[in-house]
Amino acid sequence: MNDQALITCTADFVREKFLHEGSGHDWEHIRRVWQVARALARDTPHANPLVTELGALLHDVADWKFHDGDEEAGPRASRAWLESQQAEESVIEAVERIIREISFKGLGVATPMSSVEGELVQDADRLDAIGAIGVARAFAYGGHKGRPLHDPAVLPVVHDSFESYKKNTAPTVNHFYEKLLHLRERLHTPAARKVAEERHAFMEQFLAQFLREWDGKDVNAEQQA
Repeated sequence: MNDQALITCTADFVREKFLHEGSGHDWEHIRRVWQVARALARDTPHANPLVTELGALLHDVADWKFHDGDEEAGPRASRAWLESQQAEESVIEAVERIIREISFKGLGVATPMSSVEGELVQDADRLDAIGAIGVARAFAYGGHKGRPLHDPAVLPVVHDSFESYKKNTAPTVNHFYEKLLHLRERLHTPAARKVAEERHAFMEQFLAQFLREWDGKDVNAEQQA
């Protein structure tokens, strides 16, 4: 199977698997990550396009969040699929490595990528976690998990281990302070960092308005006018 055929088959496989997923980790999320990673790869001549695209398409194939915290579920699932398509072992290992390394593991935990292809996929995935889409996905996931929107009595936590981060059940707004507002500074590529500026600013504006409405400050201001 040639490279393009493998990418097309993988996209069809992932689309079928995640088309109606409701937590914000659906096919459209994966499609966006795939498209952005591919765009970033065009500005990175030394990146392997096949590994980049397959890593993007399969990065959520068996996310630990939906497999009882099993960090190896994703690498196993990607290997099983790629082996079924007779992919080269070097490609399979490179994609496994991306999936194993890509996840955010807590604000106090470094998550370096060991390949340039991994950096591109991680940047694409993190861009989709911020901005307007990121806000929507955060609340979709919180609703999926039955979490409250906000609880001022529950303070954000700087998780210093992946195990601590996995056990987190805090309200959705905390997720912005524990992860999303810190992604801009953890991007690898100049192109991704440029896009992140506007998306980061949008999240800050959203949170300011959300908290203003939470306490009815906008209503009080209107009454005093």
